[in-house]
Amino acid sequence: MTGQAPVGSLEPLQEFWLCGLQSKLALNERGWLQPNDDFWRLWLARPELALLEESCPAEIALHQALLERPSSSQSALLAAIADEDARANYQFFLRFRDDVLAAGTLEAAYLRLMRQPLMLPPLFVEGLVATIAGHLLAGNVDAFQVRAAELLFRTQRLSLTEGRLLCADLEGLDSRQAAAGLLDVLSPDNAAEFWRRGSAQPFALDLTHEVSNALGHGMSFNLTLKHSGLKALAKVLELWLGRFLGRPLKITALQKVDDSAWSWHIGLDVDSMRLLNDLYEDRPVDAARMAQLISLFKLELPGSYPKPIYLGLAMSSDKSLKLKPQNLLLNLPPELALLG
Repeated sequence: MTGQAPVGSLEPLQEFWLCGLQSKLALNERGWLQPNDDFWRLWLARPELALLEESCPAEIALHQALLERPSSSQSALLAAIADEDARANYQFFLRFRDDVLAAGTLEAAYLRLMRQPLMLPPLFVEGLVATIAGHLLAGNVDAFQVRAAELLFRTQRLSLTEGRLLCADLEGLDSRQAAAGLLDVLSPDNAAEFWRRGSAQPFALDLTHEVSNALGHGMSFNLTLKHSGLKALAKVLELWLGRFLGRPLKITALQKVDDSAWSWHIGLDVDSMRLLNDLYEDRPVDAARMAQLISLFKLELPGSYPKPIYLGLAMSSDKSLKLKPQNLLLNLPPELALLG
């Protein structure tokens, strides 16, 4: 065995995120991203496909051939790779590459994978999401939106600290805890430091709607957070869905839904979808599950859909969050459906 990590392992996707942020890919007439040889070389540089000292001659030859011509077919060399894991990793990569090339753009390939899954490891879909999300935020100077966009492709850990709901990158949090470090919470005061540090020392994002301040004598007031990460996330979701729908829309963070004509909802993760389904059907929801709800959002599409569509975001029982951006595309009303 070569010891190579399987393609499904959760390695950081910073290279694809940066590729999008730096706008390294050309656009087609629709403005969608076209893969190029350098994009495929990013995949070949990942640990799942990188050469090791014990790589066999066929693997070395295949890797070098793909680096020189990433779109070429090398079936003979692939079949000759001695290590089973290494051979499987290249098979996954080539299947994915061929599907993206057939689709023509990253966005079209993403929609195709949502419609007809190729049974590929999640890493490939996440790589597409990271690149597209990076492009959406290219040139954006709002640190809160850029940090919020990472939720589209990186698992988060939630914690309640002094009445504030903080969202930290799970892998970044694990590495900082291992080094006995503390995560900083992104704020207007340290936004410049966010740009300097990047993902090397990630910031937590405050997902609190408002903070309650006690004034004494039984008095208190609620302070709405001007720089809540929820507002930034709403904008990111707006950009994401708008990328595929190609029509005006607005997404706003809400604390509650007070709508007797509530007709459509979408959960942005597994837990919120189940929770919203139960609330919609008037099934009982206990306090523990309600406490998992992070936020609600209202999606409005003027001139395209007459009623608000409500979105939910929730943490799992272990306080992790795996946002699924594909849910916004898979679960639209039939009149707006992108995927048949």
